[in-house]
Amino acid sequence: MATTTIALTVIGRPVAHLTLTAWSDRDDRQPLPPGTVDDASHLNQTQVTIKQVKSQPGVTEMILQSVLRDALRQGQKVAIAGSRHTMGGHTLYANGISLLMLHFNRMQFNPATKILTVQSGAKWSDIIPYLNERGYSVAVMQSNNDFSVGGTMSANAHGWQHNSPPFASTVERFRLMLASGKVVECSRQENPELFSLVLGGYGLFGIILDVDLRVVPNETYIAERLVIKSKNYIDTYRQRVDGAATIGMVYGRLSVAPESFLQEAILTTYHQVPQATQAIVSLEKQAFGVARTVFRGSIGNDYGKSLRWQLEKIVGGEAENRVSRNQILNRSSALFENRHQAETDILHEYFIPPKSLEAFLEQCRTIIPQSEGDLLNVTVRNVHQDNDSFLRYADQEVFGLVMLFHQQRTQEAEAKMQVMTQKLIEAALAVGGRYYLPYRLHATPEQFRRAYPQAAKFFALKRKYDPDGIFQNYFYLKYAS
Repeated sequence: MATTTIALTVIGRPVAHLTLTAWSDRDDRQPLPPGTVDDASHLNQTQVTIKQVKSQPGVTEMILQSVLRDALRQGQKVAIAGSRHTMGGHTLYANGISLLMLHFNRMQFNPATKILTVQSGAKWSDIIPYLNERGYSVAVMQSNNDFSVGGTMSANAHGWQHNSPPFASTVERFRLMLASGKVVECSRQENPELFSLVLGGYGLFGIILDVDLRVVPNETYIAERLVIKSKNYIDTYRQRVDGAATIGMVYGRLSVAPESFLQEAILTTYHQVPQATQAIVSLEKQAFGVARTVFRGSIGNDYGKSLRWQLEKIVGGEAENRVSRNQILNRSSALFENRHQAETDILHEYFIPPKSLEAFLEQCRTIIPQSEGDLLNVTVRNVHQDNDSFLRYADQEVFGLVMLFHQQRTQEAEAKMQVMTQKLIEAALAVGGRYYLPYRLHATPEQFRRAYPQAAKFFALKRKYDPDGIFQNYFYLKYAS
């Protein structure tokens, strides 16, 4: 009888917890008022004039030039938007013109050169299936497919493509419409200064029209997972990943469970399957219902966090046993997103030199609990030195720690998040690291300048190429002075 009672307790509690989570995981979000837009923070509702940009050969560029002429004449500002997955108003300007680029999305692939030519509004959720049909995949991109090409370029994203620089390294050339309406070609050889500024330039230098991207063959992987102490993460990575020719992608996950908070990690490596035995080529839909419930059940709940970590150690997170590269990349962030009107999930990312990773984590173990931060997830990604973008975050090899926090959509919660963010930024700067710019604008101007010492020249060049300040956003308003 006692054994039965214990068994029911062990099984019953997680079942009850997940059942309650699933029941309460309703979507009660309200539509935005007409004429307003927001970004992924759900904290930047802004009144704008929306201009939809569509693929009309021979016409679209003339329409854009007309919009820019009218903006200059009427004293309006222009902000460029794709999927609006930034969180600090990088695609917004109050009472400005919002250029929505998502329907500007034609693409063409040249198998001889392995170059994809694609318009800037195309989303990865369209590009990946297109390449998949041809046996190819994206070389470097973030770990979800919701974003537009132009957005990825403007944030110079990175992902699970280990031992690689950021996305900019895969860009061969692009065409850019300047504030004057002039269209210029940008590459490492032609207009190299603009090439560098636009990659990671957050839409401040012009409208990206189309881009040539270097792509790679699609591959099939077998996932391998290893549970380790976080203090051993770098040494384990060096031993198991560096120089391993058969590994295609890598990521790490840190525990947010209270009993092992940022002290345990899971290192997941995707090993290439020999081409002769590759079998997975489709992009069939994957079921994430239970995984979502486990994930959302960790919000504000220590038991939920512990349960999730124990399950991940046993059965894994995203690590299927056998999976294609395109299946890994073709996943929507909406699968795990917040669906409650009164709440939101906020991303941070810190880029830390390998030798300083544990020192930074030691600070995080104090700062986050003391700040009452509700940390839901930490993913670790390797990023190699960036030699292309101007406002670069990877001036050396770094490990990016992508942190997802949950907060209420209140002024009090936002103020607490700002204080905690500034403390985490200080901790990153103290060990020679940096923070990522696409998220909330909580860094002080002084912290921003310390993290990005090239910023003064970046903004001076912004004024050179856009002397009338046509292209604007909240990021520029806060840090350009």
